[in-house]
Amino acid sequence: MNSIIQHSEDTITALATPGGVGAISVIRVSGPKSFSAVDSIFKGTARIADSLTHTIHYGKIVSESGQIIDDVLVSVFRTPNSYTGEDSIEISSHGSSLVVQKIIGALLNKDVRLAEAGEFTRRAFLNGKLDLAQAEAVVDVINSRTEASLRGARNQLDGILSKKVDSLRESLVNSSSLIELELDFAEEDLEFVSLIEVTKKLDEIISEIDLLLKSYSFGKVIRDGINVALVGKPNVGKSSLLNFILKESRAIVSEIPGTTRDVIREEVSIDGILYRLFDTAGIRLTENTIEKEGVLRSQNAVKDSDVVIFINDATEEFSLNLYNELLKLTGEDRIIVAANKCDLESVPKFNSEVNISAKTGEGIEKLFAVMKKKAIGSESYSERSAIVTNLRHFDALKKAKSHLQNAKESIADNMSGEFIAVDLRNAESSLGEIIGKVTTEDILNNIFAKFCIGK
Repeated sequence: MNSIIQHSEDTITALATPGGVGAISVIRVSGPKSFSAVDSIFKGTARIADSLTHTIHYGKIVSESGQIIDDVLVSVFRTPNSYTGEDSIEISSHGSSLVVQKIIGALLNKDVRLAEAGEFTRRAFLNGKLDLAQAEAVVDVINSRTEASLRGARNQLDGILSKKVDSLRESLVNSSSLIELELDFAEEDLEFVSLIEVTKKLDEIISEIDLLLKSYSFGKVIRDGINVALVGKPNVGKSSLLNFILKESRAIVSEIPGTTRDVIREEVSIDGILYRLFDTAGIRLTENTIEKEGVLRSQNAVKDSDVVIFINDATEEFSLNLYNELLKLTGEDRIIVAANKCDLESVPKFNSEVNISAKTGEGIEKLFAVMKKKAIGSESYSERSAIVTNLRHFDALKKAKSHLQNAKESIADNMSGEFIAVDLRNAESSLGEIIGKVTTEDILNNIFAKFCIGK
């Protein structure tokens, strides 16, 4: 780890539960003065400093003047068996903003400072309780909103990706160390490793990296969800389809063209995956100022979507001109051509990927399957697979692969071992960035700034 990263000896505190009124609030304290600071404001049957780890104690928090602030439970966690790896306390109080404010205020008078965003998890990383990929997964667990996103975050927090990356890095270290050993004995002309074997090992590692890179399209979907734009001419049934999927009358449905003037955004979980549905205004030429703005917003929604459902009326001819306009905004591989109103027309007047009825629900399940395939492909992964969900990890893997390919080219061109060794070390560093074996203060600051205070 970079030597500029220094462990703070400060004792920190913050509210760990959401602010506001609730049944309870939990206040975290971590650092070398945790026990003495809490003992100075806690009145119970035992001193916290004398208590065993993983024990809970009932008592009262009092102000410096001796006034009772609240009845609390104090949980004790001794180093190294705590979330941060330091001596830590969790104070469970009544869920009053005023009570929390007074307890934290009392702690701040005892040589304790407020924690920065993500500082508890940062300390857990610095103390070896989590690697960097696991630390990032903490935020993903907190933000998870579907079964798939929670499962993906949980896998990363459990270290499945980290173990895979660390294994690849160790393989590189073994190969590069032998090459560098040869350089030390260059005058003796000794061979410690066959370059044919090194190339074979690099091919195996590149193959493993390719599998991880390939998983990113799936991982990004389970982490962030899928943006889906419902697009088509006025009155083809976009709002009706939205209402059917949501099982509620979210959008106004009318026979009058141009009823939807703005983009309506709603979220729904389908098979554990989050879909953000954008019901757009009918795209057509119009002189109405408001409708023009609606069409412009529809076009922007198409550009920002992972999947575009191009809805056509099954009883009418295919909207070729509009389809060509969509191709200017998004890729053909993102568009699903859907024929709606199939309850009125058994055979659509054009070829479509899926035939549906927003009125009866016919074909909707097939539409969901096509949406999922468009977004993540046909690949499937087991619940305990190593899956890349983070762009930082994806970029680091790409860099590692590039360095390995350079090393292979150096071997093929019979270049000196110095060139091979440099590329292998760079690949090791790129993999190390993922789990925090190699990092910088700037990277850490950027990662932990995304955390909430108290985590």
